[in-house]
Amino acid sequence: MTGRLLHVGPVIIDVVMEVDALPRAGEGVFASSARTLAGGGFNVIAAAARSGMEVVYAGAHGSGPNGELARAALRAEGVSVAHAPDPDADTGFCVALVDGDAERTFVTRLGAETDLSLAQLSTLRPVPGDFVYTVGYSLLPGPRADELLTWIDGLPDGVRLVLDPAPVVGGLPRRTLDRALARVDLLSLSAAEAAAVTGRAVPEEAAALLVPRVRPRGVVVVRDAADGCVVAGAGGAPRRVPGFRVRAVDTNGAGDTHVGVFTAALARGEGPEESARRANAAAALSVTRRGPATCPTAEETDALLAGRAPDRVTARLPFEADSGNRQTSEIFRQR
Repeated sequence: MTGRLLHVGPVIIDVVMEVDALPRAGEGVFASSARTLAGGGFNVIAAAARSGMEVVYAGAHGSGPNGELARAALRAEGVSVAHAPDPDADTGFCVALVDGDAERTFVTRLGAETDLSLAQLSTLRPVPGDFVYTVGYSLLPGPRADELLTWIDGLPDGVRLVLDPAPVVGGLPRRTLDRALARVDLLSLSAAEAAAVTGRAVPEEAAALLVPRVRPRGVVVVRDAADGCVVAGAGGAPRRVPGFRVRAVDTNGAGDTHVGVFTAALARGEGPEESARRANAAAALSVTRRGPATCPTAEETDALLAGRAPDRVTARLPFEADSGNRQTSEIFRQR
């Protein structure tokens, strides 16, 4: 595989709790389980790395216990870290509540990961063939967003920019989003996010409207949960790539899995539709497992694509706060 993924988005810590149902205002519930794991941008990083892509974490991170946990998780995936930790702040965290329908609700406290400076970005040396990943959270109004956009504007030709606008896309200034999209080579977003940007609820219609806003040879991917995704590019109509039907137990991180696997497939030279089918398969396997970074290995994705997925597969879960090594668990695939 040629080309690295330089990830300049935020890695945070996820505190994942499973509940039967969310509490009403003023009430409380007991969680049936709780885990503390690397999350946020880590989910994309893990997905790309497990697909065989070389990944460098080039975002900011803190010097406290959350930062230590994030770096341990990155090392466990074979991912290098470009910058030293912030000596004055810790990495932020997110409480993710997963209910009985496998839907998730988030409460986030930001930290050192939001303070990635232009000076730090300028130490990076992406070369043609590399991919750079960023996310909508890094483009929210503030001086660091302006610095990130300045750096993005100066990326060399041949370096491909991947953007996931994230659920905060509705809070991005139009000028900021337009400036970012003008440099984007791969835009991947959920159907709800695409609708927020375009006003079109039909993914094919939304994708068609987004294509002219990215680079001339750019690819737009609208992720549509169990229905797969829609892929669009210049010179052709948007194409629906069907998903894989599975029994979901936790949808946390499925979109990140899709983005990471899709990017790794493109880097390997696969076409957009082939990359989409692979990303759909990986995302389907990921929702059969509990946790935010549950992307399957490349071999497991290959097996599902070939129609020979085993009855039992081993889920690779990220480094946890109360363990000293990567955890594994046996997951029984629903037929």
